[in-house]
Amino acid sequence: MQTIDLNTTTLRELNSRLQTESAGTQWTISNPNGRHALAVGLTQPLEVAIEGHAGYYAAGMNQQASVVINGNAGQGVAENMMSGRVHVKGNASSSAGATAHGGLLVIDGDAGARCGISMKGVDIVVRGSIGHMSAFMAQSGNLVVCGDAGEALGDSLYETRIFVRGKVRSLGADCEEKDMKPEDRAIVATLLEQAGVTDCKPEDFRLYGSARTLYHFHVDNASAY
Repeated sequence: MQTIDLNTTTLRELNSRLQTESAGTQWTISNPNGRHALAVGLTQPLEVAIEGHAGYYAAGMNQQASVVINGNAGQGVAENMMSGRVHVKGNASSSAGATAHGGLLVIDGDAGARCGISMKGVDIVVRGSIGHMSAFMAQSGNLVVCGDAGEALGDSLYETRIFVRGKVRSLGADCEEKDMKPEDRAIVATLLEQAGVTDCKPEDFRLYGSARTLYHFHVDNASAY
């Protein structure tokens, strides 16, 4: 285990070292103090622990690495992640997992507005609640919410599955509740297990998906655009 103290090391030096490190090493980042762009652009299967709060875009563009944030995360955590795992032990601000293509993002607390916006294959598990406009234009992947969801959930949704255990304030354009099939419950069960969530059951969740009326412009649906 190697430790980098951001009181004595610059952010540029930190990311440069992590981006060129060989696979299988373990790192601890101390005194992050809310700095932005921590542990971004990692391409190797490293294990990175950030001991404190992270600012904007922590663990962005991640590939293969496992990043744990032992605190809260600012806007855009795990933005454009391709693979690997990012685990926020606290709350996350807006746009968590934005445009992410793959991997697993776990948030132990709440997530702000636009969680999973334009997600493209990532799996996101939020133990708490999510804010408004979450999964806006989400294209593929799965969003599992153990708490409540804010307004306009799944607005302009494509093929992402959204599973919500609590209340949904309102659904966005072209998002509708769907019947939970055995394969949907299996997806939830797998993701809850991967996220370490033991106090929820797949049967507790409702499924939301695309009504598929906005895929192509049609004048009868003009008011929904």
